[in-house]
Amino acid sequence: MTLEKMDAVEVFAAGEKGRGLRATKEMIAGEVVFAEPSFAAVVFDSLSQQVCHSCFRRQANLHRCAQCKFAHYCNRTCQRAAWEEHKQECAAIKNYGKVPNENIRLTARTLWRMQKDGGVVSDGQLTTLDLLEDHLSDMSPEDLKEVKMNVHNFLEFWPRGSRQVGVEYISHIFGVINCNGFTLSDQRGLQAVGVGLFPNLCLVNHDCWPNCTVILNHGNQTSVNSLFHTHSRIELRALGKISEGEELTVSYVDFLNVSKDRRELLKQHYFFECLCKHCTEGIKDDLMTAVRETDGKKPSPELVKEVTDFSLHSLEKMEQARTEGNYNEVVRLCRECLEKQEPVLADTHLCLLRVLSTASEVLSYMQFFQEAAGCARRMVEGYTQLYHHHNAQLGMATMRAGVTHWHAGLIEIGHTMICKAYAILMITHGPYHPITKDLEAMRMQTEMELRLFKQNEYVYHSMREAALHNKDMGTVPEPLQKEIKEMLKSE
Repeated sequence: MTLEKMDAVEVFAAGEKGRGLRATKEMIAGEVVFAEPSFAAVVFDSLSQQVCHSCFRRQANLHRCAQCKFAHYCNRTCQRAAWEEHKQECAAIKNYGKVPNENIRLTARTLWRMQKDGGVVSDGQLTTLDLLEDHLSDMSPEDLKEVKMNVHNFLEFWPRGSRQVGVEYISHIFGVINCNGFTLSDQRGLQAVGVGLFPNLCLVNHDCWPNCTVILNHGNQTSVNSLFHTHSRIELRALGKISEGEELTVSYVDFLNVSKDRRELLKQHYFFECLCKHCTEGIKDDLMTAVRETDGKKPSPELVKEVTDFSLHSLEKMEQARTEGNYNEVVRLCRECLEKQEPVLADTHLCLLRVLSTASEVLSYMQFFQEAAGCARRMVEGYTQLYHHHNAQLGMATMRAGVTHWHAGLIEIGHTMICKAYAILMITHGPYHPITKDLEAMRMQTEMELRLFKQNEYVYHSMREAALHNKDMGTVPEPLQKEIKEMLKSE
């Protein structure tokens, strides 16, 4: 038996969308609507040796499980905390002789959890996996074939000593994972590292311009005593004021696609037609496809198509070169593409923004900070016109742009961007998330450097040069050392 209501939310009939969640009280921006630990979660196959299987943090020198030699952990503390969930998986992997794929592992963990604890594992759980849609009847023949293959391999992996489960129910769980699995990110929010099932989150419907966002809080496993640990959980956070009775929504796809493409993505992956206002009215489509006007004249449709096709082809080549680690080629392709785009595409055109994003990241990695900063600044200016002002991706992009400007010695712009990013992530991630804490440290550091810069630019740049070249202050002329000390005393 599940609840239909908890402190801040309740389940309601959302018309054609089926069930949904709505607020039972007024909420403000940044407020945590609810938090929910995973029903079950696994690390991606490709990152199984680089990510802790307990807290999902990326770490160097992880401890490997001595039994199955597959699971990896930050330390013995994380390993002990994960043992209850891992022990059946551990024995099954040893017996099977190999490691099944992540979907099979997640299905197995889900079924073991259900057999041990039942379908409802907490007082605040609003639904069960049995009640969630699997959309098996909506899948393409290719996707159904993959599900059947996974079911076949699952039955080979599933231990004979465990309670046996029917093919129909196993297929249901695979279907639920396919359309309801939530991607887990690392502790810095920079890379997807795993997938998990969160029953309450599955009830939150989609909107391309949502009033909530979801982040993963990795909890705290630093205490030696595991009794004081807090486990990883998702947090649903309000992006602005939410009225009592208002439906809670999140976006299932990135907003930076024209409405037609977003609707196709949603139909393909989640099997519904999006009828949100931004899709039905094509809001911001004009900005995402805008062209540059010169003296009141627009480029011809033929030229726009030519440049757009060239951009899409170039982006594919950039991704290939990036995968191969050929960063010089990526930079060459970016510069060539930007040269063709400049006179034709406006600064909010999606193709231009995608090239600017790639260029800023790769140029920064190669330490061409001045050029990277220029690309990053233009990218953020474009994003600001397109994204919701409290969008997490806008916050992350602004943070990276701020850091790039900081590294380029452009301390004034860098500090301003870092402050803007901090304000966004305080809403989307909250004050205790590792990313927000990193930003707070950066904000304080750049604020101190900015004060130093405003007092004496020459001294600031001398200190920066010494730091960049790993020199100690002894290499800075003695008169400057005295001046720096006096200025720091006054801080």
